[in-house]
Amino acid sequence: MKKGINSLVWLIAIAGFLVGLYGLYQRFTFEHRLTDYGSYIPWGLWVAAYIYFIGLSAGSFLLSTLVYVFQVKQLKKIGKLALFTAFGCLVAALLSIWMDLGHMGRVYRVVLYGNLNSMMTWMGILYSSYFLVILIELWFALRADLIRKAQEGSGLCSLLSLGSRDTSEASLARDAKVLKVLGIIGVPLAIAFHGGVGALFGVVGARTYWHSGLTPIAFLIGALASGGCLLTAIVYVWGPGRDKEQFNETMGYLAKVVVPLVLFDFLLEIAEYFVGMYPGIPDEAEPIKAVLFGQYWYVFWIVHVLLGVIIPSWMMFRGSLATKYGRGTGAIALGALMVAVTFMAVRLNIVIPAQISPEIAGLEYAFTGPGLEYHYMPTLMEWLVTIWVSSFGALLFLIGYKLLPIVNEEEREVA
Repeated sequence: MKKGINSLVWLIAIAGFLVGLYGLYQRFTFEHRLTDYGSYIPWGLWVAAYIYFIGLSAGSFLLSTLVYVFQVKQLKKIGKLALFTAFGCLVAALLSIWMDLGHMGRVYRVVLYGNLNSMMTWMGILYSSYFLVILIELWFALRADLIRKAQEGSGLCSLLSLGSRDTSEASLARDAKVLKVLGIIGVPLAIAFHGGVGALFGVVGARTYWHSGLTPIAFLIGALASGGCLLTAIVYVWGPGRDKEQFNETMGYLAKVVVPLVLFDFLLEIAEYFVGMYPGIPDEAEPIKAVLFGQYWYVFWIVHVLLGVIIPSWMMFRGSLATKYGRGTGAIALGALMVAVTFMAVRLNIVIPAQISPEIAGLEYAFTGPGLEYHYMPTLMEWLVTIWVSSFGALLFLIGYKLLPIVNEEEREVA
């Protein structure tokens, strides 16, 4: 069954990559002219996809620290998988926001010529630091296995080992110490950079819907929930599965971690909506009404609440209880996948509704024309580019899993 899922994911990723190439061609040929956002609504699907993938990356990375910093024995064999998942999601996130830029070639200026009073500059600094930490930590986690694969004849692993040949006990102990230090550095860094994404929204005083001290915290909890669920689904298919007892223990432990995070994130969301709705201030209440009762109400109630919170939480909870009897791992994986996929609805409901209300009464009638509307629906080109980015991230993971010792061969269950 897992081999069948693996083949299906390969098929979907390749198909999405090829179909998305047309959207990529349109993006580079017509630039932003085929998008539906504009001067009144400047942030759209690609920004939502960006914070979605960033959250998946931060959540996966923070769970890896349970292995390398806190030495949680139930997760000791999935540390490399968690790091590689975080890396793949980070690449997808950076591609998403890169597609949103008007002058794509100027992206380096965010770091080199940034204003330290700007949240955008700090995002660039934190992303660059986080990217380097993941790469270095992933190399030290893989080093011994890269050497082993190189000795077996893998040219790629020989190249990536960077000339290292020492696999003595002392060198392995040194790797473990380095990983612990990098993990300790990475914890506040991951918290800062994804909390900073929330702060990027939270400091926008002109948008009351975003302007809250709770926004960075909600982003961080959402990252842990969605990233943890994605990692749980990945472990089910691509994790070390030869030792069934340990596999069941790992899946059960992950479920016990992510279910409270999913419910806590939903609690924060409901608290924000209740508090925002009660005083009836239009700037804040109108976007919430649009989410709950507007044209796309089903995105919140059906996609998010039903398919992304209630059903999967129950599935994972029941599955975690059944793991002690050797059952329930499939239910945990399916529930986790549902949360990870539907969490895109949460990100869309953060980005879009805040921008649909005019900052000045009557502004929507004062100036009209292309890009001067308070209505947004992603165009086909926007969806195709997002599909391409998602497929690229998936293929990066699948190819890396196949070529690199992310999981040791003797522990793999998927060919």
